[in-house]
Amino acid sequence: MSRHPTVKWAQRSEELSITVELPDAQDVKLKVEPEGKFYFSATAGAEKIPYEVNVDLFDSIDVNDIITSASSRQICYLVKKAENKWWDRLLKQGGKIPSFLKIDWDKWVDEDEYYEQEAKPASDKDLGDIDFSKLNMGGGDGLELDAAGDDDDDESDSEEEDTDEASSGIEVDPKDTVSGDRTVAPDTKA
Repeated sequence: MSRHPTVKWAQRSEELSITVELPDAQDVKLKVEPEGKFYFSATAGAEKIPYEVNVDLFDSIDVNDIITSASSRQICYLVKKAENKWWDRLLKQGGKIPSFLKIDWDKWVDEDEYYEQEAKPASDKDLGDIDFSKLNMGGGDGLELDAAGDDDDDESDSEEEDTDEASSGIEVDPKDTVSGDRTVAPDTKA
C-alpha cells in the first residue's frame, strides 16, 4: 500500500502551484489529464517506500503547460488552468479535505489582494520581503545608461571618487553625510 506525501498548493487566476514534499524522491512519475486528473507517484528512502497522490482537481487544466522544478526535498509543479479564473477549492469533490493536502501559505495570495496588486503601476507593486541587495545581480558594468551617448554631461560625482569607493570595499551611507563631507562607515553587513 502506498503512502501519501504532504502536498501544498496555492493558486492564481491562471495557474496552480502544487508542491509535493518528498525528500530524496526517486522514480518520479506524473500523469495529468485535461479534465483535472492529477496522479503523482514516486519512491523514497533506502527502503524505496512507494508514495502516491491521486486527486481530481476542481476544474480543467492545460496538460501541455506544466512546469516542473525538483530539489532534494520537494517537487514543484506549476500547472496552467484551462480557464483564467479562481477556483473555490483545489479538489472537485467537496467535504473533508484529505489530511495530506495543505495550503502553501508562502505562495498564497487572496483573490482581492491579487487584483489590487495587478491594478497598481509596476513602480508601486509590493514585492514582498525581497531584499534586492542580497540577490548579487552585479553592477551595471558595460551598460549604457544614456541612450543618446551623453554620459560626459553627468556632474554628480567624479570618476575618481566612484573608483576609490568601489575599490575600498567600504559603503558610504547617505545618512552618514555631514554638511557635504562624507563620513565613511564600515560595512557591518558581513
